[in-house]
Amino acid sequence: MSPVELLRSPTLTDSAPYAYASRVGDLVFTAGACPLDDDGDVVAPGDVAEQARQVMANLVTALADAGCGLTDVARTTVYVASPNRADLVAAWDVVRAAFGDHDAPSTLLGVAVLGYPDQLVEVEAIAARSS
Repeated sequence: MSPVELLRSPTLTDSAPYAYASRVGDLVFTAGACPLDDDGDVVAPGDVAEQARQVMANLVTALADAGCGLTDVARTTVYVASPNRADLVAAWDVVRAAFGDHDAPSTLLGVAVLGYPDQLVEVEAIAARSS
C-alpha cells in the first residue's frame, strides 16, 4: 500500500483532472489553488487581487478537506502571471492578509503563464496536520 493518500475535494469544482491535495503521514501537500469558481471557470479575468481572493478561499477549502487550516501551513509558493512587480504585490497583499499573524515562509514568483486561460494567480502550500 502506498504511503501517499490522494485527496479529492468534495466541495471544490470537479473540473480539475487531479487530486487537490495529498497526504503523507501528517504532511499535506496541496496542488496549486486556482481562481476557479464552482463551475470551474476562472473568476475576475484581469484582476490580480480578486483572483488572489478566490485562490485563498479555494486553498482554505482544500486544506479543510485535508484536515488542516491556514495556521497548519508550513510553507507556500505564490505564482503571479505578470512581469509587473505591482501585480505581484497586489497578489501578495491578499495572500498575506488571509494568513494574518501566521507568517509561514513563502516564495513569490512572477511567471510567464499559468494553466487556465485568463488565470493570473496560483498558490500551493505544504501543511502539517495536528495528530
